[in-house]
Amino acid sequence: MKYLLAIDQGTTSSRAVLFDKQGRVVATGQKEFKQYFPQSGWVEHDATEIWQSVLEVIDMALAKANASIQEVTAIGITNQRETTVVWHRQTGQPIGHAIVWQDRRSSEICQNLQHYSQFLQEKTGLLLDPYFSATKLCWLLHHNKQVHDLAKIGELAFGTIDSWLVWCLTQGRSHITDVSNASRTMLMDLHTQQWDEELLKIFQIPPSLLPTIVNSAGVLASTHPAVLGDEIPITAILGDQQAALFGQRCLQPGQAKCTLGTGSFLLLNTGTLATYSQHRLISTIAWKTPDRLQFALEGSVFMAGALLNWLKDDLGLFQNWQEMEDMVRSTPDVQDLVLVPAFTGLGAPHWDAKARGLLIGLSRECQKRHIVRAAMEAIGLQNAEVFQAMMDDARLSIQQLFVDGGVSKSDSLMQIQADLLNLPVYRPQNTESTASGIAYLAGLTVGFWQSEEEIAQFIQIDQIFYPQKSAHWMKDKQLKWLEAVEKSKGWIV
Repeated sequence: MKYLLAIDQGTTSSRAVLFDKQGRVVATGQKEFKQYFPQSGWVEHDATEIWQSVLEVIDMALAKANASIQEVTAIGITNQRETTVVWHRQTGQPIGHAIVWQDRRSSEICQNLQHYSQFLQEKTGLLLDPYFSATKLCWLLHHNKQVHDLAKIGELAFGTIDSWLVWCLTQGRSHITDVSNASRTMLMDLHTQQWDEELLKIFQIPPSLLPTIVNSAGVLASTHPAVLGDEIPITAILGDQQAALFGQRCLQPGQAKCTLGTGSFLLLNTGTLATYSQHRLISTIAWKTPDRLQFALEGSVFMAGALLNWLKDDLGLFQNWQEMEDMVRSTPDVQDLVLVPAFTGLGAPHWDAKARGLLIGLSRECQKRHIVRAAMEAIGLQNAEVFQAMMDDARLSIQQLFVDGGVSKSDSLMQIQADLLNLPVYRPQNTESTASGIAYLAGLTVGFWQSEEEIAQFIQIDQIFYPQKSAHWMKDKQLKWLEAVEKSKGWIV
């Protein structure tokens, strides 16, 4: 056996990555899939299209490596979290489109359940928001009588994307989810790591819908030979941000990473005890192995790469990555211009589903390069706000930030981030820490790699970005940002 296969199912594309025993990426397959926006604030995926894209990228990666599935030792799965899929147990067909983590349609359900907010946070570590799976599933069950009735008699299955992929890979033999993904549903007790009867009652969800909660690592399932051509063990499952935390080797309390993809996600390892936030951050499970359970604090920012794609694809402000970088480098400052990218509401630490995007401080001298720079600063400012909240909650002095994800390849953004944090930012040579993290965990489980020390040697730093701006500049930016954020809140009635 030569390879470890990582399936990295993201918000806009699916990827398959083959790793060798030296931790090197041997081959990659990637395919984007369609995004559906049926109404304002609604975001959907076709779960069947996602499954087909996963099959295609596995074939791509194997073909590029001139390898067969029989040369794969084990499979690790990492996935976009919270996205909600419901399918028929008998046919394996989804009842409709998946509701994506960005979707805000269940805002009214959240408003109606506000009196449970404190109880929900204490039980799950999460905040009552449309972001999480429970309200999405509740909406599905109560906006379609046929779905409601079928769920009631046990004919439907629910899962986040990890559950859906495992179901498809095993031809329905395994209906499971790992604790990191389960901890994002708002249906699992954070302390017992089990589905909770009180939570199910609040959201009116039949327990028959739910997958079995399993550890993040172990022999969790095996692929059906008819699917990939052989029976390959699935030995690790993690939500994408937890996988990136593991991939960045943030294994000790006080180590933090930021993954910059469609959104921006900061996670801080808080050790073996859950840390409850006083600043509206999320307490979540990092991973659970047979010998280790670790928790994390998380701040979720909804718009990062998605903001840059909007500037490029919808507004046409630049044509490619290099042009964007050149525009930002030629614009050292934007003075009073602030962009708040609350296109689907604000995430941490504000959690305002009614907020909407705002561009303020425009003057006649403003050019498109200033707007692009303001967008870059917006990503950095959101992260800086979450980062400060993390330090306050955990009472830890964080010395540096590790970054990964496609958007972290922007030198301009990484320099802006270092300036706004007043801390060094470490970017590895391989910025795909999500795929690396799930591969490392899956490989350690089956002895493909022998130790965490061996894996640590695989990670090489590409560049360290040190702060270059003054503390006065940083404070001025943060104050203007907070003023603009307040003006963006509560826009949708």
